[in-house]
Amino acid sequence: MMSVSPGTPTVNIGLLERLTNAIAVSGDEREVRSIVLEEVQSIAEDMRIDALGNVLVTRRAKTSPFLKVMVAAHMDEVGFMIVDEDEGGLYRFAVVGGMDSRLLPGKAVLVGKDHLPGVIGARPIHLSESSDLERAIPVDSLRIDLGTGGAGKAQPGDRAGFATRFQQSGPSLIAKALDNRLGVAALIELVKNPLDHIELQAAFTVQEEIGLRGAGVAAYAMNPDRAIVIDSTPAFDLPVWDAAENYQYNTRLGAGPAIYTADAGTLSDPRLVSHLIETAEAEGIPYQLRQPGGGGTDAGAIHRQRAGIPTVSLSVPGRYAHTPILLARVSDWQNTLALVYHALRRLHPSLLTAERS
Repeated sequence: MMSVSPGTPTVNIGLLERLTNAIAVSGDEREVRSIVLEEVQSIAEDMRIDALGNVLVTRRAKTSPFLKVMVAAHMDEVGFMIVDEDEGGLYRFAVVGGMDSRLLPGKAVLVGKDHLPGVIGARPIHLSESSDLERAIPVDSLRIDLGTGGAGKAQPGDRAGFATRFQQSGPSLIAKALDNRLGVAALIELVKNPLDHIELQAAFTVQEEIGLRGAGVAAYAMNPDRAIVIDSTPAFDLPVWDAAENYQYNTRLGAGPAIYTADAGTLSDPRLVSHLIETAEAEGIPYQLRQPGGGGTDAGAIHRQRAGIPTVSLSVPGRYAHTPILLARVSDWQNTLALVYHALRRLHPSLLTAERS
């Protein structure tokens, strides 16, 4: 068993299993939204679903003065949208979110609200021209195959997600959509463990994978004093076969939550970055600094709302992002939850009175 300090919320693997096995491709997050509502609606002082489908939950402070802190985690995942039907249960589709089309042929998927089983079909290797094998198959040449019995059962606009099922292997978590069900599950635990001096504004956001669309709306509505985003980030810790230096990411499995200083969409508030580091060191929580570079989180939309919202992100590192299966460590997930919780516990209004560098 992994040890955590007394009073620290602990991760719920059973909840994570339910969340990752649900299908919630961007724009149709209802399956994950229903799990979130089931978990928090009885304890939230205020809860609403906005026009885009974000779930906005408030746990009010019990003391005064208090701080309004938004903590956000996105519910959606990469996947597919049915575009049109060919004959014989074959369907054209578009990719939703960023994915490498080379990984798609032969992958099992679940289509629509009834989770119709299908497979992404492509011409087998022994029926392909040699020239075809030298390039990635374009998405418009692939089809989702529901079999002849699937004719007429899917409609344009239906979403499809990977059929990967959750499993735990020792210290590792293996599932689809750990980006960002790890964050959703952690945020649920924060809602269940309120702090007296914090008005927690929990935002379970939509459409992050296609442009951070839900987060901007949520932040504008909640208007927090500051914000923390929990997400997943690529662990670039596999062997480097071409001997090139790793200058893109320096996050590794087992090294704790990755604190962002900057990414493609956000320069994190340096006071909040320092607060996370100081909290981690005071509480004995391992952490790593995510190397500035590409990618991004809901922070990219949150920090630009109204007159500006001081924002920072931290992520659970994981391998194989935006593929049918991701791998992460239980310890990194638990330490991410612990770091956010203790950072909130130690948060004081004076933190933002210092000049931002």
